[in-house]
Amino acid sequence: MEDTFDSAEYLNMELMRFTTAGSVDDGKSTLIGRLLYDSKSIYEDQYEAIRKTSEQKGEEYVNLALLTDGLRAEREQGITIDVAYRYFSTPRRKFIIADTPGHIQYTRNMVTGASSANLALILVDARHGVAEQTRRHAIIASLLQIPHVVICVNKMDLVNFDKKVFEDIENDFRKFASKLDVKDVRFIPISALMGDNVVDRSTKTPWYEGPTLLYLLETVHIASDSNHIDCRFPVQYVIRPQSSEYHDYRGYAGRIAGGVFKKGDKVMALPSGFTTRIKSIDTYDGSLNEAFAPMSVTITLEDEIDISRGDMIVRENNLPTSGQDLEVMVCWLTDKPLQLGGKYSIKHTTRNARCVIKEVKYKLNINTLHRNEEDSSIGLNDIARISIRTTTPLFYDSYRRNRNTGSLIIIDEATNVTVGAAMII
Repeated sequence: MEDTFDSAEYLNMELMRFTTAGSVDDGKSTLIGRLLYDSKSIYEDQYEAIRKTSEQKGEEYVNLALLTDGLRAEREQGITIDVAYRYFSTPRRKFIIADTPGHIQYTRNMVTGASSANLALILVDARHGVAEQTRRHAIIASLLQIPHVVICVNKMDLVNFDKKVFEDIENDFRKFASKLDVKDVRFIPISALMGDNVVDRSTKTPWYEGPTLLYLLETVHIASDSNHIDCRFPVQYVIRPQSSEYHDYRGYAGRIAGGVFKKGDKVMALPSGFTTRIKSIDTYDGSLNEAFAPMSVTITLEDEIDISRGDMIVRENNLPTSGQDLEVMVCWLTDKPLQLGGKYSIKHTTRNARCVIKEVKYKLNINTLHRNEEDSSIGLNDIARISIRTTTPLFYDSYRRNRNTGSLIIIDEATNVTVGAAMII
């Protein structure tokens, strides 16, 4: 009997976003290629094409890295330059992979790829152990509050699957990670080239009793990664159909940034401060009794309150911070340096505003965590703590508490280029 594709079931499957990082040549692209191939997420003709390319290059094995190295410059240099997004699914979960580059000059790309990830996969070459790049990626994962970190000790085949090599790397990393804010760290010995412990258990590591990488990705608990305590609903769009069927309909559409909203709940609209109750929670598939982050819904209210894009619906006994003076950690994304006293546009949830850069507190050395308070020049890929003042009050939580309401982007008003990604402290 043929398998039938159930689109409703697929849409309702849990989605996990994870990012991959590692030093150059640690085998990130090969690992992603192996995950895609072994989970049967690529077509036969794609596999045939890379098999032929591998043969032409005289390589012993089918080079699965070619599946992900899409840019010509990457293929020619054999490295990853830009963030490449890959999609695959298994019967348990849907996945979005952000394959981020390992070089120091592409720190901004890793920040971009990791900003919405549930999990970070950091590759370590078994022959070289914990490198400077490993530490840098762990620091970024900590800064971005990625809830789960998996250290894949790759190329175990080149060290004869030696248990001591694996344990030394684990101890070394744990010692370093104790200084960071990383809650859940796991370690897996793998060979991406051979497929050991990636999708199937390896007979070459009888001493390893943990899960395979794919099993861990399918089962790690991510439902509580979103903040389900603080109710935050930034309004994105006001829906007024004004048709004969929905003549008086007025709904507020957006994506829930935190908490659980239920029909009948007493809520407050910001900035007006007016309170009312939720009349209905509507979706394309019909009405719901409750909705939670990160669902996209339309909320209707019992009273006519003037609410527009950029306003926020919250609970009156659980309000976000409101203010114009903010301290943020910023990753600078462009060659044009940050201008102290400069004016920029900002986008926070669905709210647009402008800001002035008041002060650079310190620049962070991404390799040592050293804070340099003397150097206030912030250029491409730099991470720094700065203070800004906005033209209108923002409704925010700290990034540590809620990644959605605690982040914002800084935009150059002249060019409309996004120049900074910031986390509110």
